Amino acid sequence: MFRILKIFLVSPILILVIILLAVFSFVNLTTTPSNDRDWLTDQTILAHAEIQKDFVTIKNIRNFTYASTTSYTTNYYDKTFDLNKIKKVWYIVEPFSGIPGSAHTFLSFEFEDDEFVSISVEIRKEKGESFSPIRGLFNKYELIYVIADERDAIKLRSNYRKDSVYVYPVRTSKEKARELFLDMLERANELKENPEFYNTIVNNCTTNIAVHVNEIAPERIPLLNLRLVFPENSDKLAYELGLLDTDLTFEKARERYFINDRALMYADDLDFSIKIREEN
Repeated sequence: MFRILKIFLVSPILILVIILLAVFSFVNLTTTPSNDRDWLTDQTILAHAEIQKDFVTIKNIRNFTYASTTSYTTNYYDKTFDLNKIKKVWYIVEPFSGIPGSAHTFLSFEFEDDEFVSISVEIRKEKGESFSPIRGLFNKYELIYVIADERDAIKLRSNYRKDSVYVYPVRTSKEKARELFLDMLERANELKENPEFYNTIVNNCTTNIAVHVNEIAPERIPLLNLRLVFPENSDKLAYELGLLDTDLTFEKARERYFINDRALMYADDLDFSIKIREEN
């Protein structure tokens, strides 16, 4: 008994952890995720996919035109992709300023004929909400798979939020790229019917990517790695695991795949996705 009391006396962190776990357990038991809330305009419409053998038709691909982060013209389109024409997967990292270790990550899929589509795992915000990693522990946000045109998903971050953005080629086969694409689309479809809560630690943007990768290549990414929870350096983890398709040193790769200057230069170019990937 005295040993237990001594632990509590010298370890306020332990007490805090126990309190957080108790609150987390209570919240889990008393809240239910929903797709029926007063969502922000940019997250009102859920994308989904119709999958038929070698063809996928994605409904509601987001392609907003931005004047600022809060002022935009809404636009969605539907597009059919031939899965036999998939070429590459790209890993995008957007470090955040102000919160050490934090970042947003997502994937883009490249097809023949210079076609690209991004899939971004995010919190689904209600009107008046903003992201808090602490609130994200306690079932305060639903999870959404935003499927978007790169002129939306990348340009929003590089040109309007003014965050650094890195766009890395992923080392994988066309077959695995196809499996990964389909796995993410099936999850988007599932969330449309069965909503889930986002969780800062176990159900965030980067942990979901890791789970999708491990679905097609078991144990390829170790899930017990802090860089999945604090993904600012998840690109270095991917590099160390041999997941980035580059022979450069990591420092040179980060320099090479930093796209902000080109994103600003080619902001209105119809070939935006191609231009941002060109050599400096």
